[in-house]
Amino acid sequence: MNASQEIGKWKRCYTTDFDFDITSSFEFHVNLSAKGYRSLIFSGDHDLVVPFLSTQAWIRALNYSIFDDWRPWLVNGQVAGFTRTYSNQMTFATVKGGGHTAAEYKPDECLAMFSRWLSNAPL
Repeated sequence: MNASQEIGKWKRCYTTDFDFDITSSFEFHVNLSAKGYRSLIFSGDHDLVVPFLSTQAWIRALNYSIFDDWRPWLVNGQVAGFTRTYSNQMTFATVKGGGHTAAEYKPDECLAMFSRWLSNAPL
């Protein structure tokens, strides 16, 4: 943009607010999982908004077989949380000491978790 161009007034690029709410991601997850996409689901174990037990209940409702049962995952030799993997390429992990925005509370641990997952390495 050059100095002679004027910046217009900012406005939304859509004309209406959201027309509907998505009350559940269940169907979307089942659909994407059936297509073979990997997924990483994680919860801070101090999350009071969506407790990890609620996330576990959501996962149980998917009825996927457990591939690798509960075990700790480590960062710098310390337990960073616990993880379980499922036969549909889904990984669930808790982040020890993490709140609702786990990466805000435990950035080193979440970076390690995400990096390992992206690399297809075990947590």
